[in-house]
Amino acid sequence: MRALCVIPARYGSTRLPAKPLADILGKPMIQHVYERAARATRLHGVVVATDDQRIMDVVAAFGGQAIMTSPDHASGTERIAEVAGRMEADIYVNVQGDEPLVRPADVDLLVELMESRPDRLVGSLCHPMDDMADLDNPNAVKLVLTHSNDAMYFSRAGIPYLRSPGAPHFKHMGLYAYRREFLSRYQTLPASPLAQSEQLEQLRFLQAGIPIVMDFTDPMPGPAVDTAEDLDRVREVMAREGTTIHKKS
Repeated sequence: MRALCVIPARYGSTRLPAKPLADILGKPMIQHVYERAARATRLHGVVVATDDQRIMDVVAAFGGQAIMTSPDHASGTERIAEVAGRMEADIYVNVQGDEPLVRPADVDLLVELMESRPDRLVGSLCHPMDDMADLDNPNAVKLVLTHSNDAMYFSRAGIPYLRSPGAPHFKHMGLYAYRREFLSRYQTLPASPLAQSEQLEQLRFLQAGIPIVMDFTDPMPGPAVDTAEDLDRVREVMAREGTTIHKKS
C-alpha cells in the first residue's frame, strides 16, 4: 500500500507566531519534523502542507517537498483532505508540524496498523499514562478503549473516573493515519457537539460512527510545541539526545 506522510504547517499561531519556523538547535522546527518523519521506512513520501510562502521557501531550502493549500482550513485534517485530492496514496499519515520529537518508529507503526486493519478508516496511537498528574491536565487528552482497541471516547477530563481502582488510564498521542476513502468523506461529516465542547476533532469522527483503531507506543520524551515554554523543553530534550547542531549561515 502506498503511504504518504503529510505535515500540516500553518504560519499563524496565537500563542507562538511563526511556530513552524522556530529555531531548534540551528534548524527550523519544520525541518526537524520533516527529517524525522522521512526516516520512517514504510512511507513512499513526505510533504509539508502549508498556507504560507515563507514555509514553502524554508522547506525548499532544506530540500524537502511542500505544497501550498488554502488558508481557510479549520484543521490539519481539512488541509490533508485537500492534499489527498492532489496527491494519490492509500494511507495518509498526519504528523503535525509542531511535533519535532516525532519518532520514525511511530510513523511506521501507524502504517502497519492500517495495513493490518483493512476494516478501519482511521488509526491513531496511545500509551499508558506515565504521569498521573496528566489526569487533571486538560492539555493531556485521555481515552478509553473497547476490548478490540477501538477508541470509545477521548476527553480532556480525567477518564475513566476512579470510583474504584482497576481500569487503566491511557494518554492519546496526536498522530493519525487516514485511508483515502475517509478523507473523501471528511467534509460531509455532520457537525459534532462533542467535538465542539471538548475541542477535539476526533470526536467528530466517533460521533459520526467512524471507529478509530488504536495501537500502543511509548510515552513521548517531550511535548508538542504550543507555547514558548514547550519550545524550551523540546530544545532541552534534543540537546540531551545529542541532536546535531547545524549552524545557520
